[in-house]
Amino acid sequence: MTHPHPARGTPTTAPEGTTLALTPPAELHGHLSDRLGGAARAWLDQALDEAAAHPGAHGPISVWELRLAEAGRRCGTEYADAARVLILHAAQADVDAVSRVYFQGTGAERRAVLHALPHLVPGPDALPLVEDALRTNDTRLLTAAVGPYAARHLDAHQWRHAVLKCLFTGVPVDTVADLARRAHADSELGRMLRDYAAERTAAGRPVPEDLYRVLALTETDTSLPPHGSVRPHGKES
Repeated sequence: MTHPHPARGTPTTAPEGTTLALTPPAELHGHLSDRLGGAARAWLDQALDEAAAHPGAHGPISVWELRLAEAGRRCGTEYADAARVLILHAAQADVDAVSRVYFQGTGAERRAVLHALPHLVPGPDALPLVEDALRTNDTRLLTAAVGPYAARHLDAHQWRHAVLKCLFTGVPVDTVADLARRAHADSELGRMLRDYAAERTAAGRPVPEDLYRVLALTETDTSLPPHGSVRPHGKES
């Protein structure tokens, strides 16, 4: 199975060839532990133990939510996203908890929530978080938003506009989970892409190369690739 490489400017925090949203937490923990220094590794282990011991919400703010805010300082920018995903998983954060973290958190914390959704929420209840991220122009947030949770739960109209948003903002379409399967023979997406290309051309602006790649998927008559990047039901891990 081939996974998209991280978007430009996104720290590599998962095993090579994988994404945070598709890496089983146990594997992600091992990968991170091998790369963190002693103090950071000890902090992460303590944070995960606290989250497991006190899942959900306790009082105005839970202990594990405070640890999410500390992750960048404790683990470094390169590994903070992965650490936050692991803490969210250890805390068994439900829709209410991830929604609170997302809407009250920093951009980095919001990004971690989006990466963690496939591990935490089996149904479409967290779609408002994805929809909110897709309204921004933060390319790192958009990259996290078009992962496997969006591929599984966005309806056709929303998903097409998510693909176009990637083209508008320069987010590589390689980061769009299950792109080949969802774009396959999608004539409406093809029409939208051709209209966008025509508008760019008429305005004397270049057409993104990624647009032609997606357009080819909408027009292909070849068989679909093996199903892999997104499972149809249940959690990724």
